[in-house]
Amino acid sequence: MRKRTEPVALEHERCAASGSSSSGSAAAALDADCRLKQNLRLAGKAPAEPRCAADAGMKRALGRRKGLWFRLRKILLCVLGLYVAIPFLIKLCPGIQAKLIFLNFVRVPYFIDLKKPQDQGLNHTCNYYLQPEEDVTIGVWHTVPAVWWKDAQGKDQMWYEDALATSHPIILYLHGNAGTRGGDHRVELYKVLSSLGYHVVTFDYRGWGDSVGTPSERGMTYDALHVFDWIKARSGDNPVYIWGHSLGTGVATNLVRRLCERETPPDALILESPFTNIREEAKSHPFSVIYRYFPGFDWFFLDPITSSGIKFANDENVKHISCSLLILHAEDDPVVPFQLGRKVLTGSRQPNLEDLKRRMMSWRVAATTKYSCFRRSSFPSKNCGHRTALAPTTATRATTGPQGYPHPHPRAQEGHEAGRPCSRDHRDPCVHERTRALECQHGADTSITTIPGPKVR
Repeated sequence: MRKRTEPVALEHERCAASGSSSSGSAAAALDADCRLKQNLRLAGKAPAEPRCAADAGMKRALGRRKGLWFRLRKILLCVLGLYVAIPFLIKLCPGIQAKLIFLNFVRVPYFIDLKKPQDQGLNHTCNYYLQPEEDVTIGVWHTVPAVWWKDAQGKDQMWYEDALATSHPIILYLHGNAGTRGGDHRVELYKVLSSLGYHVVTFDYRGWGDSVGTPSERGMTYDALHVFDWIKARSGDNPVYIWGHSLGTGVATNLVRRLCERETPPDALILESPFTNIREEAKSHPFSVIYRYFPGFDWFFLDPITSSGIKFANDENVKHISCSLLILHAEDDPVVPFQLGRKVLTGSRQPNLEDLKRRMMSWRVAATTKYSCFRRSSFPSKNCGHRTALAPTTATRATTGPQGYPHPHPRAQEGHEAGRPCSRDHRDPCVHERTRALECQHGADTSITTIPGPKVR
């Protein structure tokens, strides 16, 4: 039995040894195979890494594009919603439209003291305040003729009021919307008119500048009427002319129509850039372009203006004005179209007013300088049997006073102030080179005169 079992045990030992050796070799072979596969995987992955980076970059770019498009679409939807909401907002709140017409909250230039016109180069101007109604106060500037700038230094309000009774004519200037009586372009006009020998009285309507009150068409007209009566009470027989600009033309025609109805018309009316009525002007304004073809434009935008009591109907007022009329309008006016000014001129032609002079003068803004100079021969004196009009010119010659202020030539007012009859030759010695003189025209005149501008160098 032992003999037979011994070989069996040895055989088992050998098998176990051989099994262990074979399993070790198999494990080694398996490890080698795994390492080979891993190396193959690594070798296969190496060229695939750039592709994965490119794919990731493309995904990021697409994500950015999608995010940009999402933001752009969101912005477009917001703009579209605002575009649609504004008409409804204006319809529900008509006061917004009134604010946009008056723009009295826009004060340009900022940080100026309206109590000190000297800071704006008007060293012969007095500031004072009038009260047309209870709880309403309006600020007024009175600029005397430039020949008096020395005498005006240090004078009080009483001296300026007494100066209105002298032989110099007076211009009541009614400015447009936005800004104050101290606006740069307005101050420039005061200087030009003052240098030509005129008193210039201007003011801020209630709600503008340092004037107290709430703006409205009726209130603005009453303010102008109060200032006109204040001037007439101190000027005696001196001629008084009313000059309105832009929105101020609506105030001017309202004022002059009322004055003509009570048979106290001014000596002449000057309208600079007039419109027919506020509805047509609002429809023609550049800001209305984006809504001009919006469904219900009149109902949304124009009807709230009428419901607010704002009309400024120049086309109707000029039919009842019994004084001479001059219209100044630029052919390329970007805000008030030139054709609206022509309509005002056409409306002023009435059978009962044929003996009065109607004239329109036009120029191109791109070809000339605004308010570069005006001819002194424009307005008649009491001895003239006819009416004349201001003619803009493009070149001036004047001696210079303090702060570069132009002084008029001493003979600028010769003929009118001396009481001599009006002559055909009104050329102002201060004006020369490329001037377009407007000579006196006897009788009715409804022609349009175009003023050539200077050569561009």
